[in-house]
Amino acid sequence: MSIEVKISKKPISYKKAMLLLNKRVEEVKSGNNSELLWILEHPTTYTAGVRFNHKEILDKKIRIIKTNRGGKVTLHNPGQKIIYFVINLNNRKKDIRKFINAIENSVIQFLRTYKIKSKKDKKNIGIWVNYNKIAAIGIRVSRWIAYHGCSINMSNNLKQYKKIVPCGLNNRLVTSVFKEKKINPKNYEKKLAEIFIKNICKI
Repeated sequence: MSIEVKISKKPISYKKAMLLLNKRVEEVKSGNNSELLWILEHPTTYTAGVRFNHKEILDKKIRIIKTNRGGKVTLHNPGQKIIYFVINLNNRKKDIRKFINAIENSVIQFLRTYKIKSKKDKKNIGIWVNYNKIAAIGIRVSRWIAYHGCSINMSNNLKQYKKIVPCGLNNRLVTSVFKEKKINPKNYEKKLAEIFIKNICKI
């Protein structure tokens, strides 16, 4: 079970990424392509998952792209790293919780390399530093093909979150690696991919 790792250096528009991701899902379903782990960034984009509420959009002027992923309203912007997956759980354990655990554990291990102590929250999916969210997760599964992925706030503009209620959490704030450690990480994508691949292959 080989997983192709793709790292995009230039920002990819959300719509283009979704076209490529959905195409890959169909190819994996039909057995015509390998699984995928894709690391990239998006230009500033607000997206809404299947459980979003219009009340969570505070600035009505912003454009929202509706998606078929799980979750609510969130932000993607430069300095935030996106990790998309197309993983065939037919060839692994058909357990969505185990797959999400693998993603959560990967983010926690990655942040540990920057001496950032993070944790899961049983009630709210994602990864947290104290009471601040540093990584969001949104997964969809079709015929046991798990896709979409997660985002990690590295050095992005957190002020842009003020235009929404991120992930529907009124009383929780967002943070980033830069905010926690005052560093702007560089050239970490290969290490990030290694951590995710290792944990996914344990499923």
